Amino acid sequence: MPKKEEKVKKTNSYTAENITVLEGLEPVRKRPGMYIGSTSETGLHHLIWEIVDNSVDEAMAGFATKIGVLLQKDGGVTVVDNGRGIPVDIHKTTKKSALETVMTVLHAGGKFGGDSSGYKVSGGLHGVGAAVTNALSTNMVVQVKRDGKIYEQKYKIGKPQGAVKPVGKVDKNDPEQTGTMTTFYPDASIFETIEFKFKTVLEHLRSQAYLTKGLHFIITDEKVGLTYQYYFEGGILSYIKQLNRNKKTKNAPIYINKTVGDVLVETAIQYTDDFDERILAYANNEYNPEGGMHVTGFRTALTRSINNYATKNNYVKESEKLTGEDMREGLTAVISVKLPNPQFEGQTKAKLGNPEVRTAVESAVGEAMEIYLEEHPAEASKVIEKVILAAKARLAARAARDSVIRKGVLEGLALPGKLADCSESDPSKCELYIVEGDSAGGSAKQGRDRRFQAILPLRGKILNVERARLDRMLGNQEIKNLVIAFGAGVGDLFDVNKLRYHRVIIMTDADVDGAHIRTLLLTLFYRYFPDIIKNGHLYIAQPPLFQVKVGKSSKYAFSEDERDKVLKELIAEAKAGKLARKKAKGETDEAQEEEISTVEETTGGSIDGVKYGIQRYKGLGEMNPGQLWETTMDPVRRVMLQVKIEAAEKVSEVFETLMGDEVAPRKRFITTHAKNVKNLDI
Repeated sequence: MPKKEEKVKKTNSYTAENITVLEGLEPVRKRPGMYIGSTSETGLHHLIWEIVDNSVDEAMAGFATKIGVLLQKDGGVTVVDNGRGIPVDIHKTTKKSALETVMTVLHAGGKFGGDSSGYKVSGGLHGVGAAVTNALSTNMVVQVKRDGKIYEQKYKIGKPQGAVKPVGKVDKNDPEQTGTMTTFYPDASIFETIEFKFKTVLEHLRSQAYLTKGLHFIITDEKVGLTYQYYFEGGILSYIKQLNRNKKTKNAPIYINKTVGDVLVETAIQYTDDFDERILAYANNEYNPEGGMHVTGFRTALTRSINNYATKNNYVKESEKLTGEDMREGLTAVISVKLPNPQFEGQTKAKLGNPEVRTAVESAVGEAMEIYLEEHPAEASKVIEKVILAAKARLAARAARDSVIRKGVLEGLALPGKLADCSESDPSKCELYIVEGDSAGGSAKQGRDRRFQAILPLRGKILNVERARLDRMLGNQEIKNLVIAFGAGVGDLFDVNKLRYHRVIIMTDADVDGAHIRTLLLTLFYRYFPDIIKNGHLYIAQPPLFQVKVGKSSKYAFSEDERDKVLKELIAEAKAGKLARKKAKGETDEAQEEEISTVEETTGGSIDGVKYGIQRYKGLGEMNPGQLWETTMDPVRRVMLQVKIEAAEKVSEVFETLMGDEVAPRKRFITTHAKNVKNLDI
C-alpha cells in the first residue's frame, strides 16, 4: 500500500511543464513507425512510395503520363514526373511557398479542399507523404518546372536550407515543360538499413502501372546498371492475366468498369483450378492488404449473383445455397476503386473504411455478374461446377477436421512415441521442434531442455499440400500429428490464440532432402496455417555445416566461407600461441609469422605446420545430443531465421511455381536460379 500512495503523489505533479510539444516534423522523427509502418526495410521503401504516390495522383488527375525512379549509386533516390509541378507561389495561410509548405508541413497538400482542390481522386489522403520522407532524410532536393522556369529548394532533416528560388529556365526543346523532381537520402540513424532493393521497387511500381492505364514507368538502378519500363494499356485486365499466367483457368477474365455516384469501380475476375483465393484490393491505387468495404461489397455481390444463377438454372436447390467460402475457392480478383475522400485505417492504408464504397461495389459487381453469367452459359457452367465441387470438399473437410479435433481432445493432445512434450504450460515460453527423422529426433530429445522444448519427429516427407484440399491433407498421418500437437484447430476453426507453442521451429538436415522437407513444411504453413507465420511464431533452425578443430580448440561454421575464415582464425591463434611459448623460452621462428595460405583441404590436413580437422555435418543425426544443444537448440548461442511474409503476392507465386502441377514454370525457375545454389549435396 505505501508504494501505491507514493505512485499517486508522483502522478499528481503532472502539470503543463510535463507536456512535450513536438513542432514541425519532429513527431515523424520521434515516432516514425506511426507514419511509415516501421523502420525496417519495409518502412525504408515506404519513403519512395510516398513520393511516387504524389506523382501517381497527378497521373490519375490527368496531368502526368510518365514517372521515372532512379536508385543512385550513392544511396539516394530520385523521382521525377511530367505533371503540373508543385506550385511555388506563396500560400496564404503559412505565408511560405506552397512547395515549402507541402514538403515541411504535415497534412498539407492539394488533397483536402474538396472539388475546388488540386485533386478529385488521391491516394495520399493524409497529406503527410512528402513531408514524412523529407523528415526522415538527411538531405532532400526538390526541383519544379513551371511557367518556363526551374525552381529549387534544399532541405536537411526536413528543414529548408533557404527559400524556394529559380535556378534556371526550362529548355524550349525539352518535351517535358512541367513537372517535379525529388531527390532524397534516407537517414541511417532512423532505419535498420538504408539500402534499397531494386526488386522490391520494381514489383511495387509494376502494380502501380497496372492500376493506371497509359502511365509509363521508367525504373533504373545505377548500381547494377539496369533499367526497366512498365506500361500496360490493358490496366487490371493485363494484371489478372499476369497473375494467372501459369495456372489452368476456368473462364476468360471478367472485366467490370462502372461509376456509381462518386465511386469508380474497376474489377477483373477469373477462376482457376486452385484451392485458395487471391483478392488484391486497391483504393486510389493504394494497396489495402487488409481489404475493407470494397472487398466486403465485392464478396456479397459475387455470392448473391452466383447463388441466384445456380438456383435459377437448377444446379442447386433453393435449400442448398452455396456459401461465400465456396465462391472464393480458386478465385483471383483485382478490385480497384477511385473515390474523392478515402478513409484509410492508418497512414499505411491497410484497410478502406468508406461505407459508400461497399454499396457502390456491390451494385456494380452484382449487376455485371448477372449479365455475364446469362450471356456466357458455357463459362458460367464451369464456374458453377467449380463452386459446387468446393462445397462438397468443404463438407468433407469439415468431417475430417472434426475427426482430428475430436481425436486430439480424446487423447489429451498426447502423441505416444512421437511428441516429446515439455513441462512448461505457458505457450509464450514453449518451443516445438519439428525434426526430420527418428535419428535426429533421438538426439534432439536427449539434448533439449525438457522444461520448455518439445520435439516432434517426422517420418519421411509430408504431403505436398499445394494441390490438396483440407480433407486430403488431414489424411496424412504426419500432418495430423502436427495439427493435434498445435492444439489450435485447423481450417476455419483455427485459432492462433490457442497455439500451444509460440515458437514452432523447423529443424531439418542441411542437404537436398532436408531442403525438400523444409519446403513442404513451409508450403503447409503458408497455405493452411498462415496466422502462425503472420504472428511471428514460425522459425527455421540453422544447424552448423562444419566443425573445425585445431589442437584442443574447435568452432562451428554455417557456410564454406565461414569455415575457411574460422579455420584461418584458429590456425592464427595456434601459431600465435606456439610463437609465444618459443619466445618465453628465448627461441625465435620467423616462419611462424608468414601469411596463412588458402584452405584447400575440406576434411583435414596441415597449414604452415599446424594440423587441423574439419567435420562436415550432412545430417542432424551425426551430432551427439550435446553438440545439437550447443549449436542449434541453446537459446543463448543458437541462430534461427524467423519466417515472415513481406510480399504475399510474390510468395504465393513462388509456392505455386515450385509446388504446383505445372512443370514448365518450375523448370524455368530451377534453370534460372541453379547457379545461385551453394552447399548442394546430391
